[in-house]
Amino acid sequence: MLAEEPTLEDVIACVFKIQEHEVRTYLTLLENPAATVEELADELDRDRSNINRSLSTLRDKALVERERRLLDGGGHVYQYDAVPLSETRELMHETLDEWTAYVHERIDEFGSVEP
Repeated sequence: MLAEEPTLEDVIACVFKIQEHEVRTYLTLLENPAATVEELADELDRDRSNINRSLSTLRDKALVERERRLLDGGGHVYQYDAVPLSETRELMHETLDEWTAYVHERIDEFGSVEP
């Protein structure tokens, strides 16, 4: 049925309904734990505002966690960590299981009401 095998990136994007750049941000965080927005912007060659939006989406999807670090000279910076891939795989299974159950319910409803 599939023309080619989906990649990890394809599956993450599909299951969580996120964009390719958000998947890249997640994968970059896996390789660069405790990264700041500025570090991610440099690594991904993207604007900081775009990185902030990606991180917000990833946090909403429970794929990224944020921690506040106090700076020695005062103030603070946020550091971001990707949820480990093992947890992301489990979350993908749970998400797909919920979706499958929903679709099965919808299928069972088809034909029960005549148009």
